[in-house]
Amino acid sequence: MDKNFQEEQFTGMIKFTPPLYKQRYQFVKDLVGKYKPKKVADLGCADCTLLWMLKFCNCIEVLAGLDTCASVMKEKMHTLSPLPGDYLQPAERSLTVTLHHGSVAHKDPCMLGFDLVTCIELIEHLEESELEKFPEVVFGFMAPTMVVISTPNSEFNPLLPGVTVFRHPDHKFEWDRAQFQSWALDTAKRYDYTVEFTGVGSPPTGMEDVGFCTQIGVFVKKYPQTSKPAQSEKPTEAAYETVFKAVYPSLKDEKYLQNAVVSEVMFTAQVIKQSLLDHLVSEQEKYNDNPTERKFQLQRSVNCFSEDLETQAVEKSTEPFVNGNVVYIPLKKIFSSPKVTRLCGTFEKLCKLITGKVTLSTDGSAVILNTEHENEEN
Repeated sequence: MDKNFQEEQFTGMIKFTPPLYKQRYQFVKDLVGKYKPKKVADLGCADCTLLWMLKFCNCIEVLAGLDTCASVMKEKMHTLSPLPGDYLQPAERSLTVTLHHGSVAHKDPCMLGFDLVTCIELIEHLEESELEKFPEVVFGFMAPTMVVISTPNSEFNPLLPGVTVFRHPDHKFEWDRAQFQSWALDTAKRYDYTVEFTGVGSPPTGMEDVGFCTQIGVFVKKYPQTSKPAQSEKPTEAAYETVFKAVYPSLKDEKYLQNAVVSEVMFTAQVIKQSLLDHLVSEQEKYNDNPTERKFQLQRSVNCFSEDLETQAVEKSTEPFVNGNVVYIPLKKIFSSPKVTRLCGTFEKLCKLITGKVTLSTDGSAVILNTEHENEEN
């Protein structure tokens, strides 16, 4: 069931720009941008559109969705899977996305520990018995730092042509502002939250007294540091069925970090090598009119060190140099690259990650690259 489709048939006649459902999702996204929650759960996630939008927020490391209609989630859950580009360029943060099939009237330990819980156009779909259990499950058991609840404002309904009773055939009720605020204030008081009211979908000019088309309550827990009632009430059995889980590649995973570092080290080394060889060619061109001098300078450039002095030369050199057909590029030179530094953090970490993955000098202080192909024309 698409919660937005029926409503947009009516609200489209008033021409909300952007569409009302997008305004609700943008409200949540703006809230995430302001407060930077790491763990976010969307209850009544339906087609996963909000979750898809939130997966691009860099602060979020855990996303979870819950809905009673598994078929709708399964139809769209592929949009939450990592793309090839996510593997080619893993993000610095970790991200896990999980979808659960179940009811907000039931408690499940998988929903503990969230910073933000969203309930967008959900409560009006609940049966009376479910609505009675909803506050205890969300505010008492889950007890997140912040809860966002949106629901239709029935005072706006007379402005929506075609709406006779409710905006959607599955709605069990639609509250006016006084009813919603009374319920929200009572719930907030009972579970030690504060609540502020706002909304999206402004009324037409001259009809401001009806309020927003969608009313929103933003609940914030008063004592998030010390209040931990959920842990003591943790049930022994799961109530939800997990229907989807995706773990995104991340640079926090040593495997992906190592691949990224090796790739960046080799790229940086190749750039440095090419710059050095271009410089040598430029120097050689100065002696084009004197073949004897050109040959002497070329040999001097590429054979400046004997094998006996190789180790000593590599250890002391802070700049790349050529010996025979080999270019030595000091790791400290590579580590000075901003991207390599950001990836590794420390020089010791760089050495650890590339050991066994990159060809190094005898003492391990420089990357070795072959120049034979580049110099064969010379």
